[in-house]
Amino acid sequence: MLDKYLSIFIILAILSEVLGTVGGFGSSVFFVPVANFFLDFQSVLGLTALFHLSSNLTKIALFKKGLDKKLVLSLGIPAVLFVSIGAFLSKYLDPKILTWFLGFFLVGLSLLFLVFRGLKVKSTTKNAILGGTLSGLSAGLLGTGGAIRGITMAAFKMNKDKFIATSAMIDLGVDFSRTIIYYYNGYMKQEILYLVPILIVVSILGTWIGKKILNNISQEQFRRFVLFLILGIGIASIITNL
Repeated sequence: MLDKYLSIFIILAILSEVLGTVGGFGSSVFFVPVANFFLDFQSVLGLTALFHLSSNLTKIALFKKGLDKKLVLSLGIPAVLFVSIGAFLSKYLDPKILTWFLGFFLVGLSLLFLVFRGLKVKSTTKNAILGGTLSGLSAGLLGTGGAIRGITMAAFKMNKDKFIATSAMIDLGVDFSRTIIYYYNGYMKQEILYLVPILIVVSILGTWIGKKILNNISQEQFRRFVLFLILGIGIASIITNL
């Protein structure tokens, strides 16, 4: 099926990368459901991890001036630890139930911050660790944890460059960890590896387009866009499992 609709797959992958860049939390949150139309779930997990490695390296190169090193450690270390646990458990848990849970969680949190605009999560190490733990676990189990990390960082009201660069650096560690485990789980299937160089080009092009769009929107528009995207992702996660 994928060979027949490869051009459509590539266009949707570019769109996923553009939206992931503008939203600041990576393309996997869009790419995973798109790829699920063409590939089995385990192949999607393996391909997403490889795609994201290239995507995050590109974002770090383009947004490196905004990197928040303290948040990389406090949010990133638990994310890397728990993505390994999630990736291991992905062989044994029902992804449909987990996707339901993720969908309701994202809808509830995004609506909370959209309705109560002045609400702000305290920029504490405890909250960063909690966000990193949940996002890492979700990334390992479902292939995407960027939305949970995005809701955490959006609540901290970070500026655009800091948000994207920091998120990408954390994601790089997450992707490297889960790639190793997915490989040993047998998710890196030889018949889909020809897509990797295509997706490397997609990640560079999509990130570049996303950066151009970001240059033309305000900080508040960026924050609200992130929250609306997460709301949409949550609703889509629920609907696809009906």
